[in-house]
Amino acid sequence: VKLVESGGGSVQAGGSLRLSCKISRYFYGPYSVAWFRRAPGKDRGGIASINSDGEVNYADSVMGRFTISNDDAKNTVYLQMNSLNAEDTAMYYCTTGAGRAPLTLSLGAAWYTAWGQGTQVTVSS
Repeated sequence: VKLVESGGGSVQAGGSLRLSCKISRYFYGPYSVAWFRRAPGKDRGGIASINSDGEVNYADSVMGRFTISNDDAKNTVYLQMNSLNAEDTAMYYCTTGAGRAPLTLSLGAAWYTAWGQGTQVTVSS
């Protein structure tokens, strides 16, 4: 399974970006996909997840501003990011794993087994 992220860039505070994650193939059967990010000097953390049933989960830090969605026909998962602020500056990673991750695990790295190389998002204030 190969994942390729795109859509990162530089944007002013208050702006929007849409990240894309192209997945070479989904796992056979149920699966989960998530977006993680690593800000400078901080640990990597999960921010949004979606599974093959369309169930979504968000970290508190992005709730109401970010939206995760998928297009199975295109094997692509998106992350729409609105109302960006400087704290959103980070490298963003897409990841996938087999099975429907329970909500309590869906934003934890342990569930996922394949990762992309990341795309940089920089928000200037």
